[in-house]
Amino acid sequence: MTRKLAYVGKAPSVPPLEASAILNALVSPVVVLDEEGFIAQVNGAAEDFFELSTAHLVGFELKDLLPGDSPLFSVIEHARQTDAPLVEYGMVLDNPRIGHRIMDIQVSPLPERRGWVAVALHEQSIAVKMGHQLSHRNSARSVSAMAAIMAHEVKNPLSGIRGAAQLLEQYCAPDDRVLAQLIRDEADRICALVDRMEIFSEQLPLEPGAVNIHSVLEHVRRIAAAGFGSHVRFVENYDPSLPPVLGNRDQLIQVFLNLVKNAAEAVPPDGGEIVLGTAFQHGVRLAVPGSESRVHLPLMITVQDNGGGIPKDLHEHLFDPFVTTKSTGTGLGLALVAKIVGDHGGVIEFDSQPRRTIFRVMLPMVPQEQMREEDAE
Repeated sequence: MTRKLAYVGKAPSVPPLEASAILNALVSPVVVLDEEGFIAQVNGAAEDFFELSTAHLVGFELKDLLPGDSPLFSVIEHARQTDAPLVEYGMVLDNPRIGHRIMDIQVSPLPERRGWVAVALHEQSIAVKMGHQLSHRNSARSVSAMAAIMAHEVKNPLSGIRGAAQLLEQYCAPDDRVLAQLIRDEADRICALVDRMEIFSEQLPLEPGAVNIHSVLEHVRRIAAAGFGSHVRFVENYDPSLPPVLGNRDQLIQVFLNLVKNAAEAVPPDGGEIVLGTAFQHGVRLAVPGSESRVHLPLMITVQDNGGGIPKDLHEHLFDPFVTTKSTGTGLGLALVAKIVGDHGGVIEFDSQPRRTIFRVMLPMVPQEQMREEDAE
């Protein structure tokens, strides 16, 4: 039996509630524009994407949300002129609210309403995240190998050099004693650097369990507020219904302590703000490159600051070892963060612009069967 839709004027007879339910069932943002470019309808994913409610979006021009020179508008205009669907891959959408996003765009004219188009946004970064994460893990592995070599092959001769310098201090002339002290101090400095890198070579089992991520974030916030972040205003934007994270509490504290410390050092002395957030991502699964398996990472934790942003030339290498924006930094903090997140089977990414830098950590939740076993105990 074929069901035919009756039309009244140019609008379909499908009840608006049913149409909204269909749109909201889609995981990709969808925006419907009228013939003048004003937003007529959005789905729930579009609200999340633009971080605005339907009430705020409907009636606005899309140019109010994106730069006027965005290539998206030429694609929309071309679809209107040809009256045919158009797909554009790898388009960059960029503004202070949504950050730097790489999108696949599909623009489809609505036959029932001349000049109207539906714009579907498919984020490429979901697929790219795993590729970036593999690069982060490879970087961490290279640092692990380097740390193991340095621990065994560098520290031993350094201890001999330092001992010889101490002996020279006792017998050399006063004018030469300064040089002996310099040798000793430099040997100590190199040993300290090797000690910092040895954390990468630890092969201890993760021993994951159920971790309340809000307890972790509160612990980190208290440490920050009592010390390096005393000048910062902290804002908490939590989803209280978030299930436990599958991870190691101490290592997760180390991850977010690093991220919050970096954020605290980036914000201005006056008016500095750090927003800690948690959210549950329904139905988000990431395909692992080179494998048929998929990783379910529904728990997203964010650390956002209003600092000056990360220089664009560092974006591709920010999680690599020895890459830093600080004049006195060693560039090992974020490399360690990437390693720990990777050890948890998670993904870390970031968007950065002046006055808005946000790090997103996506982690697995405790399996339901494990939660039931722990509840039974």
